[in-house]
Amino acid sequence: MKDDTRPKDITGAQALVESLERVGVEVIFGIPGGAILPAYDPLGQSELVRHILVRHEQGAAHAAEGYAMATGRVGVCMATSGPGATNLVTGIADAYLDSVPIVAITGQVNSTAVGTDAFQEADIRGITMPITKHSFLVTRAEDIPGAIKEAFHIAGTGRPGPVLVDITKDALTGSAEFEWPHDLDLPGYRPTINPHGRQIREAAKLIKQASRPVLYVGGGVVKSEAYAELAELVKITQIPLVTTLMARGAVPDSEPLHMGMPGMHGHVSAVGALQRSDLLITLGARFDDRVTGKLDTFAPGAKVIHADIDPAEIGKNRAVDVPIVGDLKLTINELNQVLRGEDLGDYSAWRAYLTNLKTKYAHKPEPTKEDMLSPEYVIQRIGELSGDAYYAVGVGQHQMWAAHYLPFEKPGRWMNSGGAGTMGYCVPAAMGAKVGRPDELVWGIDGDGCFQMTNQEIVTCALNDIPIKIAVINNESLGMVRQWQTLFYGERYSNTDLKSFRIPDFPMLAQSMGAVGLRAETVEEVDEVIKKALEINDRPVVVEFVVHKDAMVWPMVPAGTSNDDILIARDLAPDWEELIL
Repeated sequence: MKDDTRPKDITGAQALVESLERVGVEVIFGIPGGAILPAYDPLGQSELVRHILVRHEQGAAHAAEGYAMATGRVGVCMATSGPGATNLVTGIADAYLDSVPIVAITGQVNSTAVGTDAFQEADIRGITMPITKHSFLVTRAEDIPGAIKEAFHIAGTGRPGPVLVDITKDALTGSAEFEWPHDLDLPGYRPTINPHGRQIREAAKLIKQASRPVLYVGGGVVKSEAYAELAELVKITQIPLVTTLMARGAVPDSEPLHMGMPGMHGHVSAVGALQRSDLLITLGARFDDRVTGKLDTFAPGAKVIHADIDPAEIGKNRAVDVPIVGDLKLTINELNQVLRGEDLGDYSAWRAYLTNLKTKYAHKPEPTKEDMLSPEYVIQRIGELSGDAYYAVGVGQHQMWAAHYLPFEKPGRWMNSGGAGTMGYCVPAAMGAKVGRPDELVWGIDGDGCFQMTNQEIVTCALNDIPIKIAVINNESLGMVRQWQTLFYGERYSNTDLKSFRIPDFPMLAQSMGAVGLRAETVEEVDEVIKKALEINDRPVVVEFVVHKDAMVWPMVPAGTSNDDILIARDLAPDWEELIL
């Protein structure tokens, strides 16, 4: 981070770069254009901030997300006005729904032209208002340092999220004395960090009274890095737990009390834990519809403790018996102090019931189906041969298989688009993660549909020495949509067949973009190409796995139904009553 030496009478563009250096920015993903161009001159001269020229602004936003998720720091993306700014919108929305701290800096037309429909004008502040924590429109050079300092503070504190800083071109070209604010004046922004002691004690009382409690662990635990505290809570209470899609890795899958991932495509044992619980100890989760299913049938017999740093989430979807607002690291630590040494309930029958479900409905994928590669097997082998890598995944069937079959033994290594479900997320997010963690192995697990949305960022990786590895799970279709058409639309496959066998030829496409391209079509080739990919560390690698077209994600809760209606295969439901509590 730069020292406090203050240059005088500099341009707004220089003030912007100086401010970014002072808040500790190491890398920006972006594309220049007319309105933001003044900023690129001093940015190109900075010795502290690296700029990576992406091929599409959506890639810049997702790369900023991947960087933020892998490092815990605020990610940064930059674009010009109009279409440059609007191309960031999908990534900003993605970051908002998944609470990812990024700052998006956009150029804007001259302040005198704002509102006149000038060339490449777009009201990006208005466009993104529903999908940002906060946004700034800066029209004077002297206001740039304060806006940047405030933006980074807002993005990275409380519940993290995206912040937009839109700067007019005349603010960038104008001059002013540089004043770095030592204090922040944000009277309306006071996140509650410390939980209320009385609420902690009330939560402890409910835990002592419960006979079938479950720890419902969400992405907030990952944001607060409350891993040690959560592990201690599990050790103290011996209460079974589940981790949502956004919380995978927060507790190792090898933990015997871990029942897996709940939700529409969750584990039977995790869904059963929530449905049959008499107490949900909800930690940084938001009762998302993909977890709850039909809301009024979700965990019908359970009281609810809900701890979250965002008070707006508490009681939003599910009535709460004990609300706790605060940082989860502090919240869980205080709960541990109250519960340590206390006599808790006898949960042995409850644990036995859930362990029985976990054992009975565990699934080991077969290598092939009808002589075609099984996508589940491919993803499992990537995890087994790669270990504790960082994994960024796209959206669809491969996302769910990855959530089931990748190794989750270390926290903070799982990146995916949970709330928005953004196809095209994988490649740029993996790129951002590798920039943030250059010495770590980074895999992207993508589908053939997703990969064709943002694969141009492979060029960015090749030109900037970012050696990510991308697995393209090629089933020649938009697999998740095809699965729904199989189950609910009479196998009428309207516009989900990508007809992609060799069009494009993914290995050749990868090679044309400066990467190594590999392909596996047989079981024998799977380990061979994975091992070869792991040996290549001087350029990106793209591995195409040609898999069965009609493989399906199981279990599955059909949309709009109760979690009790979960299917473990087509028309086959689990036996919930196999063990009486």
